[in-house]
Amino acid sequence: MHALLILDMQVGLFHGPEKPWAGEALLNTLNGLLIKARKAGAPIFLARHVGPPGSPIEPGSPLTQLVPELLLEGAEVIFEKSRPNAFTMTDLANRLKACGAEGVVITGMKTQYCVDSTCRAARDLGFDAVLIADGHTCADTSDLKADLIVAHHNTTLAGPFCRVVYAQEWYF
Repeated sequence: MHALLILDMQVGLFHGPEKPWAGEALLNTLNGLLIKARKAGAPIFLARHVGPPGSPIEPGSPLTQLVPELLLEGAEVIFEKSRPNAFTMTDLANRLKACGAEGVVITGMKTQYCVDSTCRAARDLGFDAVLIADGHTCADTSDLKADLIVAHHNTTLAGPFCRVVYAQEWYF
């Protein structure tokens, strides 16, 4: 069984000054995956990135709250993380093992930070890591447009770090 992991789909990142590429499409993809996961009885985890006290993303900040557009029903596991890798300094690996998940389906934001580092860590920890090709995004940087960052990571991570699958082709 695979668990669904949605990274950092929070107000401060998604609705902040740097708009994510293809944000509406991402919301639709994530909501579709949430529905598929629920129907299959797959565990659902959502990470919220928080910073130190006094920072704009300190614990409890409105900027760290999950975007209301996600179709959450209340049974999902929501946890905080303070590092890009969702396994670092969290109990995510233990929670995945406790619910019988052998794999983790990785989605969310931002591609080149939390999505990348979590994909790499999942495989190292023995999980079958699956990256949803159309299930992650970021904003443009000064060097690269977001669509190129997403495409680059889909290509780079595929194989040694994870399987890359489009949402419509994934079944829990």
